[in-house]
Amino acid sequence: MPEGLDAVRLTDRPLVVCDVDDVVLQFIVPFQSYLDSLGHRLVPRSFRLHGNIVSQATETALPDREASDLIDAFFDAQETWQTPFPTTAAAIEAIARDADIVFLTAMPPRFADRRRRLLDSIGLSQPLVATQQPKGPVVETLHGGRPLPVAFIDDMAHNLVSVGTHVTDCLLLHMIPVSEIHRHAPPALPPVLRVADWPEATQHIRRHCSTSRTS
Repeated sequence: MPEGLDAVRLTDRPLVVCDVDDVVLQFIVPFQSYLDSLGHRLVPRSFRLHGNIVSQATETALPDREASDLIDAFFDAQETWQTPFPTTAAAIEAIARDADIVFLTAMPPRFADRRRRLLDSIGLSQPLVATQQPKGPVVETLHGGRPLPVAFIDDMAHNLVSVGTHVTDCLLLHMIPVSEIHRHAPPALPPVLRVADWPEATQHIRRHCSTSRTS
C-alpha cells in the first residue's frame, strides 16, 4: 500500500489531489543547484533525468545507477534544497476552504517523512501519500467513487492519463514550470487542460466543483 494512504480521512467535500515535485515544490531548479554543488550538471536534451546528468569535468553522462543514487540523495536532502512556488501556499489555502486536498508524491516512500516535515514547515499540513506506483489506481482508491467533484494536478502527462483512465469525470490539470527541460515535456491531450500556474488552476477547480455540484 502507498505510504500514508491508509491515514487519509476525507470529509463530505470535493477532493483535489495534487502532485508535489514541480507542482507544489520546486524540483528542477534546486536539483540543478544540488548537482552543481557536486560537480555535475543537468543537460536539457530531453524530458528525463537519466542520460542527461553529466560530469562537469568530462561532459560525459553519468551511468543510470549513479543518476538514480543522486536523485535519491536529493530526496534525502530535500529539506535543505526545495522550496514552494511563490503562489502555492495562497492557492492551497483558498482551495482548502471548499475541498479536501491530498498531496500525492511520486517518490520512494522511505523519504516520505522528510517530505512531510518540509510541507509542514511551510504550512501545508494536508495529507501526504508517497508511492512509485501508477497514480490512477491511487486516486481511484482515494476518491472511492463518491458522488462528489474530484480534480487532479500533475506536471507529468502519463500521470494525468493514468488518473483519467481510472477516475470518471475527474478534472485533469497539466501544470508545468518554465524551464529548459520542461520544454521537452510531452503534451497532455484532451480532456486534460494545460494551466500556467496555481491561480489559473484554482479558477478551473472552483468552476469544476461548482458545476459538478449543481449538475
